[in-house]
Amino acid sequence: MPSEAGGGDRGACVSSLEPLARVSDLSERELIGRIHRRLPASPDWVVVGIGDDAAVVETERNRLEVLSVDAIVEGVHFDRAFTPPSAIGHRALAVNLSDLAAMGAAPRLALLSLALPATLLLAELDDMIVGLAAVAARFRLAIVGGNLTRIDGPLVVDVTVIGTVKRRQSLTRAGARPGDDLYISGSIGAAAAGLQMLRAGAEAKEDVSDPCIQRYLYPEPRLRLGALLGRNRAATACMDVSDGLADAVHQLADANEIGATIEGSALPIEEGARRWFELRGQDAVNASLIGGDDYELLIAVRPRLRGRLEAARRHGDVPLTRIGSCTAGRSVVVRQDGVSRIMPPGYSHFR
Repeated sequence: MPSEAGGGDRGACVSSLEPLARVSDLSERELIGRIHRRLPASPDWVVVGIGDDAAVVETERNRLEVLSVDAIVEGVHFDRAFTPPSAIGHRALAVNLSDLAAMGAAPRLALLSLALPATLLLAELDDMIVGLAAVAARFRLAIVGGNLTRIDGPLVVDVTVIGTVKRRQSLTRAGARPGDDLYISGSIGAAAAGLQMLRAGAEAKEDVSDPCIQRYLYPEPRLRLGALLGRNRAATACMDVSDGLADAVHQLADANEIGATIEGSALPIEEGARRWFELRGQDAVNASLIGGDDYELLIAVRPRLRGRLEAARRHGDVPLTRIGSCTAGRSVVVRQDGVSRIMPPGYSHFR
């Protein structure tokens, strides 16, 4: 990805047109230069960064690399009608970092690929990159390169992240067994309620003060908690909750060929979300189970390791709630008011 913007005269003309200027008013080199200037400076271990055919970085000694890639697509993962550009950039990176958190990894670098509609305003692009750059700076992550293309379709932001972890400290979905307790970090349901609020027009696009809307627009990757869980080996299995807690429980059970029982009364449903669901005649437990975009961690823990989990909770600065346990049968159920029912599926992109 070239780092220098060309066409000085043209850039001056564009500056005079802002904030109405669009990405189609600049060349690819100018756009890349504009993006590069808004990203955090590269650390010393980036030997070759933005500006060449590929990035070159020094590896970190005695650590494994953890890689993940995720794309967010307009019309599928966000709606520009009510999602501010800064939130698009934030979400694009945060959802990838959540995957690293689930593996107990520390973020190190990322590659950014953008497919931009020609009509996208330069001001919107700037805000999107600023939102992404703020997350990168906060977690000391270097953006070392990527790709830029024009598209006659929806906006696509594709991010590849690389983190590192010590060999014996990595977490996976495998390792849980019957009798393990299941915990969830933070709370659930807020993002799903926030999305419903935005779709219903409950808040103006520029007002994101409602906690549920905030949770949807600006998810918080649980990186510190994930690293602590890996470091003290508290978790037997871990995964991030992106497509709903119900989906995560099903996937963890499948990965270990076990079942699970979730206690509906124990679920830490965000109070604002509970009120929103109940006022609209929705079952708060079911809506919170199947609603996506929480980006919390689902954790399996041996009962004898609860002390280690408590230490991770104290230093991870996030609540942990026991919501159920792993079972020997293959059924995944939720128990509520003394009645057990099959856990509903979570969100699926292909169903």
